[in-house]
Parts: sequence; C-alpha cells; structure tokens
Amino acid sequence: MKKIEAIIRRTKFDDVKDTLLAADIEWFSYYEVRGVGKMREARIYRGVAYDTSSIERMLLSIVVRDKNVEKTVQAVTKAAYTGEIGDGRIFIIPVEDSIRIRTGERGDIALYNAEQEK
Repeated sequence: MKKIEAIIRRTKFDDVKDTLLAADIEWFSYYEVRGVGKMREARIYRGVAYDTSSIERMLLSIVVRDKNVEKTVQAVTKAAYTGEIGDGRIFIIPVEDSIRIRTGERGDIALYNAEQEK
C-alpha cells in the first residue's frame, strides 16, 4: 500500500476529484493548506502592496493498493496540470498496514469493500 499526498491549486480541486472518481479512486481526504513557494512577488491593489508568497492550496491524502498507485498519480497529474509555475507536487509514501475499525480487517482489503472484489 502507498499513501499519495498531492498538493494542488485550489482552482483545480474539482477537476482532480472528478478525474479520481472516474479512475475508481473513490476515497480520499483533503485539506485546505497554505504554503510558501519559489515565486515571490508583491501585488498592488488600490495603492496597497500585498505579499503573495503565501499560497493557498489543497492537500489530498489518498491511500491506495500498490496496483492503483500509477493510475492515481496519472489522474492527479492530468487533472491538476496547467503548465504554469505552481501546479503542485505529488509525494508517494509507503504504508505499513491499514485496519478497518468496524470489521478488524487488516491490509489492503481494509481499504475497499471485500464484496466488490468478488
């Protein structure tokens, strides 16, 4: 199992969510986050300079079976791409175990309904 963390533009969140659902990745968590990137500039609005180095992004946290890692990465990459600086990052982290609290199932079967596998 792997945990995929993707930091994407807020404006691309709905596109990424729809693409993940179309790829049968039906469960993930997401958070509104702020970060600091390479781009440093001040914008002026009505004579007041605003620091825009703090960037609003979405962080998606997705745990998938090993066989679904590449299709998940491809779905996020395809949907989040704009070609401009600040499209985001994807991190892939190993997951040692997962446990479904309700049934006590362990391992990658705990990620999905066992009935769907049959």
